[in-house]
Amino acid sequence: MSSQRPILGAPIATRGDRRLTRGITVAWWYTVVGVMFFEFMLVFVWVSAALALGLGVGAIVTIGAGGLLWVAATYPLLQDYRHRSHDGPMASWRRALGPFLVAAVYGVVVGALSGTWFMGALPLAQFVLLLNWPPGMRVRVVAIATVALGGVWILDMRVLLEADRGLNVWFLGLYSVLLPAVTVLSLWWWDVLFLLDRARASDARLAATQERLRVATDVHDLQGHHLQVIALQLELADRLIERDPTEAAAHLRAARASVDEARQGTRDLALRFRSVPLGDEIANAVDLLRAAGTSAEAVVAVDADDAPGDVLGPVIRETTTNVLRHGGGRRASLSLTRTGTAWRYEISNDADAAGPAVGDGSGLDGIRRRAQDAGGTLEVRRERQMFVVVVEVPDLAEGVR
Repeated sequence: MSSQRPILGAPIATRGDRRLTRGITVAWWYTVVGVMFFEFMLVFVWVSAALALGLGVGAIVTIGAGGLLWVAATYPLLQDYRHRSHDGPMASWRRALGPFLVAAVYGVVVGALSGTWFMGALPLAQFVLLLNWPPGMRVRVVAIATVALGGVWILDMRVLLEADRGLNVWFLGLYSVLLPAVTVLSLWWWDVLFLLDRARASDARLAATQERLRVATDVHDLQGHHLQVIALQLELADRLIERDPTEAAAHLRAARASVDEARQGTRDLALRFRSVPLGDEIANAVDLLRAAGTSAEAVVAVDADDAPGDVLGPVIRETTTNVLRHGGGRRASLSLTRTGTAWRYEISNDADAAGPAVGDGSGLDGIRRRAQDAGGTLEVRRERQMFVVVVEVPDLAEGVR
């Protein structure tokens, strides 16, 4: 049995733009849940403060229930933040009107019931900093809001200290005043991940573009040279065809030879691109899947480059394309191992229930023909929402020995 080298993959966050950003969707929901959790804990702290201040049951229930409604009302603002533009803070004012009214009413109610200004001002401050501010402005807004809330808290401290009934004034004030800053830090963390994901996607597209340019340059250099020689030979033959037919025929033969050289050069160029070592083929496939936002990993035999590359190379590329087109986009696994006197290539991925059937189309038919022409087999199966393709081909080197 041959030893194997693992190519370990890690989830990267990332079809089209939807697939490229799928990996950071989870990070976005962490951000949303984190911000709303901080707001929920603030409501819990305020309810505890209402109990310590000796407020009635009605006031406590109002602060708690109204706080939950206020927390829920910040969700549309967070969603607008994810899909924000640079059109100004009130670009989507119709969607912001509801959260504004909830924040304003809740602030007035909780401020009146508690007798404090900072508890009434915080919901409005949180609303303002979640608006669609242009780059750089949100930091200034949160700085102003934090300073303003801190000043109001200091003014209210005398009232809170006079009602000393086990109320932790410092914890209440610090948590309330620092909530805007904590919220902005969470959003900043999301912005960093978003920019990193865009940079990763741009790098993947740039690498593909550079590869296309390199291929185009090689083809241009090869064909341009031969076409220029052919054109020159034909022009000479045209000039000599009446005066010296023998010499003209020689130039025509030279032009035909140049055509043959151009054909052979094109075949050699194509073979050079097709004859990538299979270990590199699978590594490239893993990189491509990760660039598309799929968590991919591979296990490759150390002597995988001895496998029939003319058969398995196109198979690896075709199956990788199938995963990109029809896969669920979350995870994939590839392996190339030797089993006795045959090579076994296997690729599995999560199936996309919303997409077309993975086994349909001409892709797998072409793979089957390649495998059968090489004396091998193709196996296709579905296992627990996973789609598996297995290709086995004989070891050509074993047949030679």
